[in-house]
Amino acid sequence: MLTSRKPYDAGKLSAVLLFLPPALLLFTVFVVMPIGEAAWYSGFNWNGFGTPKNWIGWDNYRFVFDNKAFGTAFKNNLLIIVVSLLVQLPLALSLALILARAFKGAVMLRMLFFMPYILAEIATGLIFSFVYDGEFGLLAAIYRHFDAQAPHLLASPDTSMLAILLVIVWKYFGFHMMLFIAALQGMDKNLVEAARVDGASRWQILRHIIIPLLRPTIKLSVFFAIIGSLQLFDLIMPLTRGGPADSSHTMVSFLYNFGVMRMRVGFGSAVGVILFVICVTFAFSYKRWFMRDE
Repeated sequence: MLTSRKPYDAGKLSAVLLFLPPALLLFTVFVVMPIGEAAWYSGFNWNGFGTPKNWIGWDNYRFVFDNKAFGTAFKNNLLIIVVSLLVQLPLALSLALILARAFKGAVMLRMLFFMPYILAEIATGLIFSFVYDGEFGLLAAIYRHFDAQAPHLLASPDTSMLAILLVIVWKYFGFHMMLFIAALQGMDKNLVEAARVDGASRWQILRHIIIPLLRPTIKLSVFFAIIGSLQLFDLIMPLTRGGPADSSHTMVSFLYNFGVMRMRVGFGSAVGVILFVICVTFAFSYKRWFMRDE
């Protein structure tokens, strides 16, 4: 019995020795070392030139939390998460329940709703910056048709985030819709047919059969939505650059504007470390409590 296991163990060990060192090297160089450097630089008042020498300890973290713009950025990230979970995912699931069925035009509609996700974030932002333009954009043309003055959505602190949230829902709901469609098409249809034969209504089938079977996919979709919301950056820059008056910043755009553009590398590194801790804490907690058996 031992001799029969030796070739298997030897082959497994050879595969580990062959594939693990390159992957571990890449992970160390491109993940571990940058994180360690960011943590180190966050202790300095440094502009990125020369060797950091002005050690200030935890002051950069205190400056971050005392900054009102960072508080606004954090709240905006939470708002994006809420909208993603309460609007984007239910919309994606509703469309998936309709488009998972085989009917004429279903494939075309799936591709139509998935196309915004394929479009690059920068291109999406540039397109909607024109759409929202209150003078020459599509919104202005619609308002002129009714002899009304179009609002400048991206130029007002009261409406800039609302305009961005609409773009986020439009951009990403197709991705989650395709996840749900794939899960629905892989579902055992015999359970649904048996429930129909037993006289179950559509709502009962949805609540007691389809949703429980979709639970792993829903958990994965929620994970992607929250992590993506925390890391949102590419849409913000072409739309508002975090303005007006820092009203539409996310944590990543705040890092870029206040850390990179203003050459406050130590301050920006502190923001990066905070964001990293938030993402890692969420990822491990979510895996531990909600995806334990997945």
